Amino acid sequence: MDSSAPSLSLEAIALAARMYDYARSGDLPVFQQALPAGLPPNMTNDKGDTLLMLAAYYGHADLVKLLIQHGADPNRLNDKGQSPLAGAVFKKEDAVIEALLEGGADPDYGNPSALQCVEMFKQDETWKAKFEAATGRGKAQPPPS
Repeated sequence: MDSSAPSLSLEAIALAARMYDYARSGDLPVFQQALPAGLPPNMTNDKGDTLLMLAAYYGHADLVKLLIQHGADPNRLNDKGQSPLAGAVFKKEDAVIEALLEGGADPDYGNPSALQCVEMFKQDETWKAKFEAATGRGKAQPPPS
């Protein structure tokens, strides 16, 4: 371990764990206070899941919108290369899919991409045309290596 790396206190680690739990449960009031107070909107857990990924996967469209309004990246992939949009397609979370598309999510990004997921999960009729016309389509950029 790099001894020059800053270490987090047990309290900070516990707070982070609670924030991930709040994202999973969709606790909007917590984030309405925490984001303006400085909570990083792209906070990421040990699996590469952001707060946005967790909120999207668990079906919390209002929290997804709030996180995006505060700068959360709708195209941030987790460690498995999955996007929040692909996760929402997998879970059939229509309101979340709409929120992510409005927030600039790229249906072509990730592995598998959300566009591939709509085909895999037989949701073509519902989403394919919207995904092909999405304003964020083709705009996601991989992070610098």
